[in-house]
Amino acid sequence: MIEVQNLTRIFRTYKKQPGFWGGVRGLFKREFEETAAAKNITFSIGEGELVGFLGPNGAGKTTTLKMLSGLIYPTSGTARVAGYDPGKRENAYRRLFALVLGQKNQLWWDLPAIESFLLLRHIYGIPAAQYQETLDELVDLLDVRAKLNVMVRELSLGERMKMELIAALLHRPRVLFLDEPTIGLDVISQKSVRRFLREYNRKHKVTILLTSHYMADIKELCDRVIVIHKGLKIYDGALARLENADGSRKKIITFLPAGGTFPETWQSRHGETKRDVETGKFIVRVPSDNVVAVSQEILTTGPVADITIEDIPLEDVISELFAAQ
Repeated sequence: MIEVQNLTRIFRTYKKQPGFWGGVRGLFKREFEETAAAKNITFSIGEGELVGFLGPNGAGKTTTLKMLSGLIYPTSGTARVAGYDPGKRENAYRRLFALVLGQKNQLWWDLPAIESFLLLRHIYGIPAAQYQETLDELVDLLDVRAKLNVMVRELSLGERMKMELIAALLHRPRVLFLDEPTIGLDVISQKSVRRFLREYNRKHKVTILLTSHYMADIKELCDRVIVIHKGLKIYDGALARLENADGSRKKIITFLPAGGTFPETWQSRHGETKRDVETGKFIVRVPSDNVVAVSQEILTTGPVADITIEDIPLEDVISELFAAQ
């Protein structure tokens, strides 16, 4: 469904010198700086896949989505979505995809959402019966029927995002680009949006490329992730394989009881050990195969008041991946 080959986008920005005379000099001689927001990115996504697109701020995620949407042109490389070249901005292609930017609104602020939906029906030429059927399905899935006639500016952030998703899906796109769809939402709204996206993807087999800084979004929705950093693709594969990097490492947390005899300089023979001076806790990062051995090592060294074992957060795994680049 999506084929990207060596996609590159370079932005050329003017470097203004400070002060009044710096501005004057800039009138006669300008210095420019080139920044590569995307560098030779290559990937393919099959029909019906729901893929996470990860990276820190400024990595090039939104730029890539905008190139795939035809909003900006690539400096070099090619992209094909369902056989179309996004840069040509053909009407047939515009009917095929939808782009939702979590920090941008497409609904009229001072009108009820239903008014914007009716406008979109005419823009896309959606037959009345199809429009009503799709609207009813989306409204029920997102549970916002009671809010259709409320001014958009009076809706909560979570309700507005649900309306944005309805607006994006009214014309039944085959491809959906989502840029931070849960940004700023409370936990309940995030869960609601995630549940909707999972159900909609399962039912309609729409291809979804999702960016998010909330790892809960990625873990609950995506089996595959693409990670970019400084414009470069650094990982493309199964989320489980990314989480299990370095031998499926676990975290063991222990703390000493009051007046305990546990050595303050204790180090595990099987993993990386750090001690939190403020709490007295020891944190051991260890391959999952050695969890039992390390647990026995701790318990035979001295008494502990509590011990917990948990997976290393996905955020930490990805941060380490960035740091290694």
